[in-house]
Amino acid sequence: MKKFTLLFCIACFLLVGYQPVPSTEAAHVAAQQVPSYAKWGQLAMKRTKEAYPKAEIVDYLHMGRQEGPILTTEKFRLWLKDGDKEFGVNVTISFYKETESVKEVKLEEIKRKGKRRR
Repeated sequence: MKKFTLLFCIACFLLVGYQPVPSTEAAHVAAQQVPSYAKWGQLAMKRTKEAYPKAEIVDYLHMGRQEGPILTTEKFRLWLKDGDKEFGVNVTISFYKETESVKEVKLEEIKRKGKRRR
């Protein structure tokens, strides 16, 4: 009898505790978690990979957005490793606010300041 009561309590707990999320709500929650700069970050990584095909992207940072009346600019810093060499690349993407068509993508290589501690 104790086993039956225990199993019954566990089953009730699992059934009451499990409430599936409707698919439209799940899609809405997922859409809220994708940052607005995600598609521009993908473009930044793509262009960096094109410019440095042998390097591996090891880190990624969204540095911010600047909105103007016509153009919006997204800035990223990617850290790359190519063999023993590590370096950063600042990527600036300018696009038209209304159409989101890309005006310009700039890549600027930066060097690490100081020596890395190990």
